[in-house]
Amino acid sequence: MATDELHTLAEEVGALLLERGWRLGLGESCTGGLVGHVLTNIPGSSAFFQGGVIAYANDVKRDVLGVPEEALLTHGAVSAPVAVAMARGARRVVDAEVGISITGIAGPTGGTPEKPVGTVYIGYSSPLGEGAERYRWEEDRLGNKVLSARAALEVLRDLLMAGTAAAG
Repeated sequence: MATDELHTLAEEVGALLLERGWRLGLGESCTGGLVGHVLTNIPGSSAFFQGGVIAYANDVKRDVLGVPEEALLTHGAVSAPVAVAMARGARRVVDAEVGISITGIAGPTGGTPEKPVGTVYIGYSSPLGEGAERYRWEEDRLGNKVLSARAALEVLRDLLMAGTAAAG
């Protein structure tokens, strides 16, 4: 996937956030700040992007984003409940209307039979609702990170577009 495609998607998301008057907060794990990087390449992104937390370690997920220890122990860091809690925490930490999170196994190691390398959850939290989407990529580490960043921006775009349609 070309960086141009990520940039175009980020611009589309930025325009939708501006249209709604919302600000975004991120909780990134396996992408290591890639979504924030793409968003901040857009001039004027400070009007819709508050900031984010790179919560790579479980302690940071728990202590900074407020992910319940029980969710980490019961479901693991790569799970829908943790992704939703990370998105909720990102909203709270940076005072934003919408939070997006990414947690997964970029590879090439770290997978299990239940959660193979390339398993990723994208969480979202907003006044329109909360949830998480599961993905399974089969690229190398960088490819999995880029696909995860794209998926996070697509989830955000779809959430904002659905909310616009519902409001209209």
